[in-house]
Amino acid sequence: MSDMSMVGIVGIVALLVVVGIAAWLISQGRKFKLTDTPEGQKPEWMRTSPPQETLDALQADKSKMAVFDRDQDEKLAAPFAEQIEDIVHARIAENPSLQNLKVDFGTAPDGGLEIIVNDQSYRSVDEIPNEALKALIKQSIESYNRAQ
Repeated sequence: MSDMSMVGIVGIVALLVVVGIAAWLISQGRKFKLTDTPEGQKPEWMRTSPPQETLDALQADKSKMAVFDRDQDEKLAAPFAEQIEDIVHARIAENPSLQNLKVDFGTAPDGGLEIIVNDQSYRSVDEIPNEALKALIKQSIESYNRAQ
C-alpha cells in the first residue's frame, strides 16, 4: 500500500470518528432538559417565591410576574436587590418619618449595588446618613434572607 492511500484511509477514519462524535452529541443534547427534576418538584430556580412585598408591589402596579419588577424611572438592579427594595418601600410606607424619602436600588457602573436616596448615591448601607433608614434597610435585608 502506498503512503498516499494510507493517508487517505487515516483521513477517512478520522472524519468518520468526528462525524460519529458529533451525531452522538446532538442526540444527547436533545435529551437534556433545563427543568428535569423528580416528579412533583419544581426546578431549583423556581422553588423560592419572591417576598410578599414584591407580590404586593406587582399587584399594585397591575403587573405580571417577571424576573425584574422595575418601575419606570428606576435604575435596574439584580432581582434579589429589587425584591429587597420592595420590602424597603413597604416598610417606608408604614413609617411616616421616612415617607419623604425616595429610595431606589440600582447596579453601579462596576457591577456592585448602588443605593440611591433622594438622588444621592451610596455604595453601602452604612454610608447612608439617616440612621432610621439605615436600620430599616438592614432589617429588610435580614427579612429577605430569613425568607430564602
